[in-house]
Amino acid sequence: MKLQVASKILGANERIANENANIMKGKGIFSINLMSSPGAGKTTLLEKTIMSLSPKLKIAVIEGDVAGSDDAERIDKLNIPVIQINTGGGCHLDAGMVQDALKDLPLDGINLLFIENVGNLVCPAAFNLGEDIKVMLLSIAEGHDKPLKYPNMFQTSSALVINKIDLAPYVNADIEKIKKDALSLNPSIKIFEVSCQTGQGVDKWTDWLQTLSS
Repeated sequence: MKLQVASKILGANERIANENANIMKGKGIFSINLMSSPGAGKTTLLEKTIMSLSPKLKIAVIEGDVAGSDDAERIDKLNIPVIQINTGGGCHLDAGMVQDALKDLPLDGINLLFIENVGNLVCPAAFNLGEDIKVMLLSIAEGHDKPLKYPNMFQTSSALVINKIDLAPYVNADIEKIKKDALSLNPSIKIFEVSCQTGQGVDKWTDWLQTLSS
């Protein structure tokens, strides 16, 4: 019975996700489902990305959190369209939540839409939101064991952003092992090493995004 219920939930989600994809493609929007654990730096990466690309691209953001609106308020200060979704306890966004948010966003003219998922290393990977690609963000402070512990996050992502590389001298994390293990799970994954604090490597990430959404 549990398998049947799960199948129905995922099937309904997939139908709505396809509707979302058609809406965004119809508007010429490239969409990214940004996933990570809490505190890895998703919102800070978005801030750096927006500041770099907003002169060239029109960007919008959907912010997903269990509660609160701190992240959306930070993005709003950059003068771009942003919608907050609170799951009320749910550990991930689903396609229905995103569809409701799309109705409240001014989609005309948007080139690039970021969907910042709830901080979690398990559930977000299982739910299609209608995005073009998934991107996994991993802070080196989380350790080098995460790809093999949470493989689905890396297997479903088109890119891995390894953040907080400025902390490398102070934490026991092997960046080369992170990259090796991620590539063993997903040989086609693009890997970017960045420090949102210092700005190191952010330009390579934003250059790649520009090629996707142009």
